[in-house]
Amino acid sequence: MRTPRNECVSSDIADTTEARNTSGPARSCPERRCILSGQTAPREALVRLAISSDGEVLPDPLAKAPGRGAWIGVARPELEAAMAKGRLKGALARAFKGAALSIPDDLAQRIEDALRKLLLDRLGLAMRSGTLILGSDRIAEQARKGRIELLLHAADAREDGCKKLDQAWRVGREAEGSGEQGVTLPLDRAALSVALGRENVVHMGVAGRGADAGAADRIASVLARLLHYTGGQAPSTHASAGAAAPVHDDE
Repeated sequence: MRTPRNECVSSDIADTTEARNTSGPARSCPERRCILSGQTAPREALVRLAISSDGEVLPDPLAKAPGRGAWIGVARPELEAAMAKGRLKGALARAFKGAALSIPDDLAQRIEDALRKLLLDRLGLAMRSGTLILGSDRIAEQARKGRIELLLHAADAREDGCKKLDQAWRVGREAEGSGEQGVTLPLDRAALSVALGRENVVHMGVAGRGADAGAADRIASVLARLLHYTGGQAPSTHASAGAAAPVHDDE
C-alpha cells in the first residue's frame, strides 16, 4: 500500500470538523482505554473487539455487538507484536473476565478488512444520499463554491489531478497558500469503483449540506481509524473536538 502523500491526514480531518463546531457548545464523548497501550481516547478513535457465541475474538467496528468488549488503539504492527508475544491473549483474558477465548491467527488482517469495509459502506451511503460527488469537473466546481467538506483521492490517483482539485478545494475554503490537501485513501480506483458500482472512481468530494449533512464526519471518523491502524498516524475524529468524558473499559 502506498503511503498517503498528505502528511497531516488526521489534523486535516480534525480541522474540518472542529471548524463546523466552533459556534456550538463542546460535546462530551465517551472515552475507552486501549487494553494494550493503556492509553485512553474517544471510542470513535478505537476499534472494539467482541467475542462470538463460540468464543472467537472478532472485530466490531460499529461497536454494536452485545456483551462485553475490549478496545484497541494501537497500529497493526504493534498488535501483531502483541499477538506474537502473548500479550494480547493476556489482555483479552482480563478484559473478558477469564472467558474461554479463541484468537484467530489473522485477527490483524480481519480488523483492517473490517475498517476498509466500513469506510466503503459509508462512502456508498453518502453516494446514495446524494452527498458524495464524483467526477473531477463537478468536484472542482463544488469545491470552489465551498461546498466540499472532505476531499478524497484514490491511492493511485495521478498527482497532477490531485493538485488541481486540492487547489480548487483551498479556494472554496479560503485557505489559499495553506498547503491543505485532500486525503489520499489506502484504496485504489479499482476497489472504489467496485464498491460504488461506478467506473473509474478516482476522486470524491463529500458535501456538507443536504439530506446527509453528517456524512463527512462519519467518513472522516472511520478513515482516521483506518489510517492510524495501517500507517501509524494518530487518530483524530469529530468526537475528539468535544469535552473530555469519563473513561470506561466498555459499556
